[in-house]
Amino acid sequence: MSHLGQFRRLDSLLLASRSLWQLRAFDCHDLPWQGEFPRLAAEVLALNDDELEPLDRDHGLLIRRLTPALSLDLAAAGRDWPLGLLDSRLPAFANGASNASGLNVSGFSASESNASGPTASGAPAYGLSAADEPHFSAHIKGRKWQQIGAFVECLPHLGLPVLEWCAGKGHLGRLLAKARGCEVLSLEWQPGLCEQGRAFARKWQLPQQFVCADAFASQISLPGASPLQPRQQALALHACGDLHVRLLELAAAAGTQAVAISPCCYHLIHASHYVPMSAAAKASALRLSRHDLQLPLQQSVIAGAKQQALRLQEIAWRLGFDSLQRELRQVNEYLPVPAIKQSQLSGSFGEFCHWAAAAKGLVLPYGLAFEEYQRQGLRRQRLTRRLDLVAHLFRAVVEHWLLLDRVCFLEGQGYRVSLGEFCANSVTPRNAMIQAFKIAG
Repeated sequence: MSHLGQFRRLDSLLLASRSLWQLRAFDCHDLPWQGEFPRLAAEVLALNDDELEPLDRDHGLLIRRLTPALSLDLAAAGRDWPLGLLDSRLPAFANGASNASGLNVSGFSASESNASGPTASGAPAYGLSAADEPHFSAHIKGRKWQQIGAFVECLPHLGLPVLEWCAGKGHLGRLLAKARGCEVLSLEWQPGLCEQGRAFARKWQLPQQFVCADAFASQISLPGASPLQPRQQALALHACGDLHVRLLELAAAAGTQAVAISPCCYHLIHASHYVPMSAAAKASALRLSRHDLQLPLQQSVIAGAKQQALRLQEIAWRLGFDSLQRELRQVNEYLPVPAIKQSQLSGSFGEFCHWAAAAKGLVLPYGLAFEEYQRQGLRRQRLTRRLDLVAHLFRAVVEHWLLLDRVCFLEGQGYRVSLGEFCANSVTPRNAMIQAFKIAG
């Protein structure tokens, strides 16, 4: 099926299921969709609290647990949703390949598109020697080095200069410059990061230059040229929201020959609602708020029992204070409270309420029955966890819709595009990769 066909199927499912996922759990005092989906409501309310976290971590398990009840509700209403789309997974890119969706890299020779994976001599992956690798991976936190390496290994050798978008210190660009000898231009808006990147490039004599510029500037230019050129491979690994959208728009306008991105943080946008890119998304009735755009990022991570207990306690306390402030202010809307220190959770709920009230400029009356609001908070916490669990059935569908909007935009601009995963979910949940190649002529 074409990318456009896939997009339309996802769009239809998301529009039909909006009541289940397009809501703010903190604003709810019941299951707002219970009348429409009574069997699903009964199923989720029957779950024990200790079942929720394992279900939320395992998307396949979540689907198997909740979709039978959802299917019964749909059948009773004479409705038919393509629930198989809830478990749709992206294909994996092979090392050095750009054909996760059967894409051929036209316009480049076979020798130019060979993979750069581990060598027969046992050298580390990513094309670095055993002696060099520790210097290039130093000071990169967590699994970020694995993500950088996996992203690079999925890129074909095209023999093109590289533009590294939102480069930071240029870790991605320096790996390409060293391992493949690519000329790299790294664009970053923070001068300090640019200078650190330049210092590393000078020390290692890398063909990597930095330009300190704001990606959102109306004119991004170098002496005598724009950083985006036709004969170029533009890359962005986890550029957030509008930043990677900006790259796609500029690259398409410049006719940049090759583009590869891994999107991240879709909700970090300037507008209050998502601005569609492709003609298909612009024609859709689906309208996504920043809150909706956070749904793909709401994925549980494995935490210790103590950290999990503290997180749930904080949610319950925040919701308990929310019930109190709604009554006090006579305004039925959620009032966000600033971040708290973990040590505050070792105090009493009453102390937390006094702190939260002071932070929001409220004065609490004397003699409040804090115990009742604490009970309300716990009850609402248990409800929000179940609302979120049902909404999370659709988080992969929402992300796939967003990815395909970008894919369809590029196809509409004359690119041949593939969509796949560049690494395992355990390395990063944001493992989707879009590769696009300008069609000649």
